[in-house]
Amino acid sequence: MATQLKVDSPLLLTDEQMKTFITDGFLILQTDFSEEFHETLNTQLKTVYEEEGNPGNNLLPRIPELQKVFDHPIITGALTSVLGSDYMLHAHRHGHFNASPEAGGWHKDSYWGYQRMRNHHPWWAMIMYFPQDTPVELGPTGIMPGTQNYETRTFQDDETKEEALASGKAGTFALIHYDIWHRATPNVVGEPRFMLKFEFMRTKAPLAPSWDHEAESWSKPSSAQALPEQHDVMWEDTWNWLAGRVGSLADTRLKDEAEVQALVQELGDESEPQGLNAAYELACSGKNGVYELLQALYHENVRVSRVAAYGLSIAGPGAISGLISALENGRPKTVVHAAFALGELGHHAAKAVPQLIQCLKHSSEKVRRTATEVLSMIGQPTEEVVQGLSQCLEDPDVQVRFMAGLSLARLGPAAASAVPSLEKALNDENRYVRAHAAEALRYIGTEEAKDTLIQFLFNSRWCPTTTPANTFYP
Repeated sequence: MATQLKVDSPLLLTDEQMKTFITDGFLILQTDFSEEFHETLNTQLKTVYEEEGNPGNNLLPRIPELQKVFDHPIITGALTSVLGSDYMLHAHRHGHFNASPEAGGWHKDSYWGYQRMRNHHPWWAMIMYFPQDTPVELGPTGIMPGTQNYETRTFQDDETKEEALASGKAGTFALIHYDIWHRATPNVVGEPRFMLKFEFMRTKAPLAPSWDHEAESWSKPSSAQALPEQHDVMWEDTWNWLAGRVGSLADTRLKDEAEVQALVQELGDESEPQGLNAAYELACSGKNGVYELLQALYHENVRVSRVAAYGLSIAGPGAISGLISALENGRPKTVVHAAFALGELGHHAAKAVPQLIQCLKHSSEKVRRTATEVLSMIGQPTEEVVQGLSQCLEDPDVQVRFMAGLSLARLGPAAASAVPSLEKALNDENRYVRAHAAEALRYIGTEEAKDTLIQFLFNSRWCPTTTPANTFYP
């Protein structure tokens, strides 16, 4: 049974809310701030936007009152439930202003140019916060339920009757899977509409449920019945993964050879949802299914290789040796897909670490980016891993450099020997490399790391009240 919470304790999500997040990819929730709080917040936003323009990544320090939003127990509880208690508030944030009568285009958010395999397991999440009453006419964010796991857009503009709207009173927010398809809807009123977007990252693979957990086994929420596609294996695996049970569905849906071959044919289906279902089913079908997925990694159609990687990411220890062998392949995409699956398998993939360290020197920047990330997901912070990631902070590819900072943050105190390299990275030309290096120092937390971080923060101190209209006084 749930225990009674203190007023300022995170208000964790229920089993039903977590199941809905897994299937639908989002939740619409509500904070309970006063009308006066939101009036003040909106006044500040309007003043900043009118006098200075969009503050971009300085949104939070420019409007300090906004920090109260992200300290609210409903928001901290939602994020803790989905990302664990050690989640990171990412350096990228954006205040979206919408006064347009035209709808925005459907899209997934990028990783600042970082082309990567998108995780079906929730390693990332976003909050879209609405500080004013946002009826449908004011143009709330539109979300297409159940699309968080599709690389391709699976619906047309005239097929949006299932679109969910983040509409409601001031304080409404959408907690979304980072990769869900969404858009701005038309603001037919023409009055200012703000949406404050903040991104968050999981820093540790889950070891146990981090929500208000009572039900042990998976069952679909009622909302899932309305989704255009059903992904029973994918959803159950995500539930188990969030509860700390990595690869728990391996060998649970054994099939004969004819059934396996039928699923192999479906891997290349033009329908991405169909291909994904086949991959997930094969992952649970025993040795023959895993063998076919490993073969599909080398398929001439890169799309089939990518879909196979998702299946292998839940296949358990039986897939590890084959995935390690694929790291030696001459096609970079195959190496990326194999490394991705190893990262999702977490501690099961510990014996792949030496080969992944070698991938940090690969000629393909895409391989280096992937290896840099998955080494921290596997969670084996050996000195060789820390040394390799430290060297990545000086990689010629900026995306390798900023992912190295995030990975070192995930390793925490075990990455203490990286502090001198992180100190150098604090002077990198790229804002995210600098920010991620600072986060890594915070998560490492040794005296040396803290001293380095404090000195950097003092040197780069930004005054939120210094504006063109208010340069020095008061």
